[in-house]
Amino acid sequence: MRTIRGTVVLPDGVREAAVTFDRFIVAVQVEGGAPDGTGPGATSVGAGAGPVILPGFIDTHVHGGGGADTMDGAAGVAALAAFHARHGVTTLLPTTITNPWGNVVAALRGVAEVMAEQAAAEAAGEPAGGAAAAGGAVVGAHLEGPFINPHRLGAQPPHAVEPTEGLVAEALASGVVRVVTMAPELEHATTAARTFAAAGTRVSFGHTNATAAQVIAVAEAVRASGGTVGFTHLFNAMTQLGSREPGAVGVALADPEAFAELILDLHHVHATTFRAAHAAKEGRLHLITDAIRACGMAEGVSELGGQKVMARGGAARLEDGTLAGSVLTLDRALRNAVASGVALAAASRALSGVPAAYLGLRDRGSIAVGARADLVIMSPELDVLEVIVAGRRVAG
Repeated sequence: MRTIRGTVVLPDGVREAAVTFDRFIVAVQVEGGAPDGTGPGATSVGAGAGPVILPGFIDTHVHGGGGADTMDGAAGVAALAAFHARHGVTTLLPTTITNPWGNVVAALRGVAEVMAEQAAAEAAGEPAGGAAAAGGAVVGAHLEGPFINPHRLGAQPPHAVEPTEGLVAEALASGVVRVVTMAPELEHATTAARTFAAAGTRVSFGHTNATAAQVIAVAEAVRASGGTVGFTHLFNAMTQLGSREPGAVGVALADPEAFAELILDLHHVHATTFRAAHAAKEGRLHLITDAIRACGMAEGVSELGGQKVMARGGAARLEDGTLAGSVLTLDRALRNAVASGVALAAASRALSGVPAAYLGLRDRGSIAVGARADLVIMSPELDVLEVIVAGRRVAG
């Protein structure tokens, strides 16, 4: 049992409080502060003298980091989870990239292997062995590609395919696909979306040239099958909002039930654009990294899906200048959100509570009695001091 005190981001706002936990949070003793999120640390970095304590971050879209990539298999998944844990990520979905189908399936098996190792360790009441011991909880995979529009690849390699019944069944047979990115205009997309939704997979629209009508039609099919709708890296690799054709962006912003990811590295999305999206979708907008293996490494040449990437100046790009994932970490995304004018409590929700709701994870995403003790302890300047996963210190 351990107790930590500081400026705590709680469901009802930012308070001075003490949090007591083992594997789960057993007590939260409020000692002061304002319940409306305007207390110490709410909008001003460095306002308090003690640590700032936030719910663990949840990254639903992360390809790699620290030199590792989901496509490397189980070792790569464990290594990227360990890297991002040092930046506050306590739960994550390792994310594939469009590749020949056999490579994608092999990557899903790697995610399944790490999940099985973590589950066995948890059942035994022991830390996971090997590299997985240093990382956050892997709760599934994000299948980004190959079910995307070949004319809206972004930095995805040119291996896009239609979501046929056989491929969808093989993906689901892996048992790990928690989110799938799809272009709703593809042939078979509606049937595939229904199948994924019925299996509990979140269907996220991205890498798409779809009209608003096409997006709405498939979203309705997802919901009719009991599913949840999302949008992959909002504003990027999708049709934009216009006065007469709303595009995928317009549907995302107008749909009160849909969730949407956003990469807040200030290269993919301008701070003002982020604030506009946050105003439209607070409670449904969540921040992701979309990080690649170059994240956390020295600037220079790296790789994404077999393609040469140059990391420089806080961004990663293909040789033609196309943004290629990111070198963002979620602690940096938090600082960017606060610097843009979003209150700390709201920024924290976009990193924890919203992605937990999106994935249906009811045991995490907030600091509350009974929740998993997934915590990020930060300095008043919002630098990571310590990271705790299910009561176990993994970084700091």
